[in-house]
Amino acid sequence: MAKADRLERLDTRRGEVEEEYRAALIAALRDTAAGRWGLFDHQKDKAARARTAPVIAALSELADEIDAMRDTLGLEPFALHHDFMAARGPAAADAVGEPKQAKAWLERMDAAA
Repeated sequence: MAKADRLERLDTRRGEVEEEYRAALIAALRDTAAGRWGLFDHQKDKAARARTAPVIAALSELADEIDAMRDTLGLEPFALHHDFMAARGPAAADAVGEPKQAKAWLERMDAAA
């Protein structure tokens, strides 16, 4: 019974950390949608990278914690973070800008909620 209680507490904590991750990502996406470039790292702008580095580090740290809990619970890895990280990086010249991409992400997260 103690193991079941421990796993239940861990699952509760996992849900809390996932909500914390979502809130942090939404705040960063809103900032980007308002016109601040750098979150998706589409341009080789050192200042933008330096400005967003703490945000990316915080999201990655939370995602690592979530993935560790999910692994213990036998759940799949945290897909939201993996999808977000896959969306980062250089973009084609005809790709939408970061603010439009952030708005699309916000709409996607709204629809999923």
